[in-house]
Amino acid sequence: MTPEAIRRLKRRYAAERRFKAYGIAAMTFAAAALLLLLVTVVGNGYTAFWQTQLRIEVFFDPDAIAPAGTTDRRRLMGADYRTVLLDAVSARFPEVRDRDGLRQLEGLVGSGAEVQLRDMVVADPGLIGQRRQVWLLAHSDIDMLIKGQTRLGDGARVTERQAGWLTALARGGDVDQFFNTRFFTGADSRDPELVGILGGVVGTTFTLLICLLLAFPLGVMAAVYLEEYAPKNRLTDIIEVNINNLAAVPSIVFGLLGLSVFINFFGMPRSAPLVGGSVLALMSLPTIIIAARAALRAVPPSIREGALGVGASKMQMIGHHVLPLAMPGILTGTIIAMAHALGETAPLLMIGMVAFITDIPTDPLSASTVLPVQIFMWADHPERGFVEKTSAGIIVLLVFMLVMNASAVWLRRKFERRW
Repeated sequence: MTPEAIRRLKRRYAAERRFKAYGIAAMTFAAAALLLLLVTVVGNGYTAFWQTQLRIEVFFDPDAIAPAGTTDRRRLMGADYRTVLLDAVSARFPEVRDRDGLRQLEGLVGSGAEVQLRDMVVADPGLIGQRRQVWLLAHSDIDMLIKGQTRLGDGARVTERQAGWLTALARGGDVDQFFNTRFFTGADSRDPELVGILGGVVGTTFTLLICLLLAFPLGVMAAVYLEEYAPKNRLTDIIEVNINNLAAVPSIVFGLLGLSVFINFFGMPRSAPLVGGSVLALMSLPTIIIAARAALRAVPPSIREGALGVGASKMQMIGHHVLPLAMPGILTGTIIAMAHALGETAPLLMIGMVAFITDIPTDPLSASTVLPVQIFMWADHPERGFVEKTSAGIIVLLVFMLVMNASAVWLRRKFERRW
């Protein structure tokens, strides 16, 4: 080998080493960025799964709850539980008499404590007139202080007097943290200690169900037609190019399309999962069609020829042989499209699913929101408690997406056939 050839070989090897180093550096940077994101989200959000509560002796005053002596549910729902709550907190610290002190005492417990008392009385009217030791939700600012998310004198909204009262309660064993079941069973709220994701999860479920029912059969039928029946001409070439282009269209364009067609033209209800699912179905169709066509194309021609050779019609060949063999790939593409739709926010904002919904939706026509939009709205609140809840919502959303993507991988590995 000549010296010039040796020099060229060394340069080629050096270029290969540099290229490999660049690839390793890029992967390391991507992994570090992902790890930083996960650590930040989990670090800010894992505390949301626990909620600080204060144990207070409550007298369920009949004069405030049922002054007329009636236990009608509607009257109990609208009773003056704020007075009952303030009396209970004031009785725990009888030395506090000034107006400012009473206001700060009220700030120990959140408005969620009133909801707790209301729910207890509605469930058991026999509590009226009794005294009970009750664990009540602490105010969000108190909760953040107990969890170490804020500190006194560092922009915290908790005063020195409130910290002293908390210390007194803690010495008596009246401060504790419990699993935050309300976060998983409640809907949206203006108060951080009351917010829950169930409304967003139910709305997301309805929306994705509508999306699946519309996009899956249409996508599979379109793929079967284009792959098995459509003639190869200029028209089908144009259709294929447009399907590929639609997969890259920004999602907000589909939101504008849904706003103009489904809401303005057809008059469908705003903020309804029916509209949201229809918009996401339009967005998911190109992905499902492309994946389904790739899965159909992967079935060997010998399967088609064998089915036709034993007398099957073309429809029987497709329905009995080709589609079952292509279904793992089709389902994988569908799940990936659904996971993509799960994380979408922009198109749903355009059709009004950004509304503040405090009730759990009961059907696809009910006003609702979805989990990504709910997280977006929480992020817009200035309270520190909503930062925690935003990160917790992201954790839940990531778990859903990981489960869906893992399901796609499992389906492919379990049912895929190699020819």
